[in-house]
Amino acid sequence: MSGRHYQVYDVFTDEVLTGNPLAVVHDAAGLDDAAMQRIAGQFNLSETVFVLPAQNPAHTAQIRIFTPDYEMPFAGHPTVGSAIALAQSRFPDVAGDQETLIILEEKVGPVRCGVKLSKAGAFAEFDLPKLPEQVPYNHDRIALANALRLEPREIGFENHVPTVWDAGVPYLLIPIHGLAAAGRIRINQDAMKKAAPVIDGRQLPAYVYCRETTLHDSNFHARMFVSDEGTYEDPATGSATAAFAGAIQHFDRPLDGLLRLWLEQGQEMGRPSRLRLELDIADQKLAGGRIGGSAVKTAEGQLFV
Repeated sequence: MSGRHYQVYDVFTDEVLTGNPLAVVHDAAGLDDAAMQRIAGQFNLSETVFVLPAQNPAHTAQIRIFTPDYEMPFAGHPTVGSAIALAQSRFPDVAGDQETLIILEEKVGPVRCGVKLSKAGAFAEFDLPKLPEQVPYNHDRIALANALRLEPREIGFENHVPTVWDAGVPYLLIPIHGLAAAGRIRINQDAMKKAAPVIDGRQLPAYVYCRETTLHDSNFHARMFVSDEGTYEDPATGSATAAFAGAIQHFDRPLDGLLRLWLEQGQEMGRPSRLRLELDIADQKLAGGRIGGSAVKTAEGQLFV
């Protein structure tokens, strides 16, 4: 009995059972929205990707991204994982370094991905689908502290204050003092509903970050929480990293040129992840950027739907 081929990848890591898991369902033509949503619920991962033929013949594939509850217009770890899965399908037997370009049609628009395959692993990097835009938000330090179960003095560091940014998916970005505060976060869902804004009917996820890190070559430590209907933590969030690029430009004012940063996430969950963020700064403005990371395949099989 034949079925639809699927693979499971751990993304933003080069070690299995770390990073952010992703299911990739190939040959998804013929599945309607309801079927995709039910399959995503069956996998019960943070996101499941469905690969469809590209609408533009110059592009590699169309992908649709579903959480167990709803579809997303764009997400980072599905983009990295899908690009690597498609590149490995294109080049199944890599004898040395192999680079290729993958263009994915997502709801946010076409996303260009550069993939490098080697015997040592696979790395993909995608262009920001849109430059981050700041969304008006008047933060309440006490309300946010209550939502994270921290002290008000632990909200913010240096000139960083809570802001909202959107680079395809909007996020509430909350700077905190350091690793000790990051480790103590326990979401108060009722308080978060009062502190976090609602856009398009959904309470914004909270991306919490600090400059203190556990790894010597990381630039920021982050955690990301969704708490609108139940609370869960995400081990690696590329779409939040895209939004975070706006906050870095806004608060840190990097010099013109290329700025390369490494972000760590997922340590508190036991699923450590590493995300690379590159910013192109021109005339003291953000002119472009890229997010990259590794991925490793952990499972594959047939889906009889």
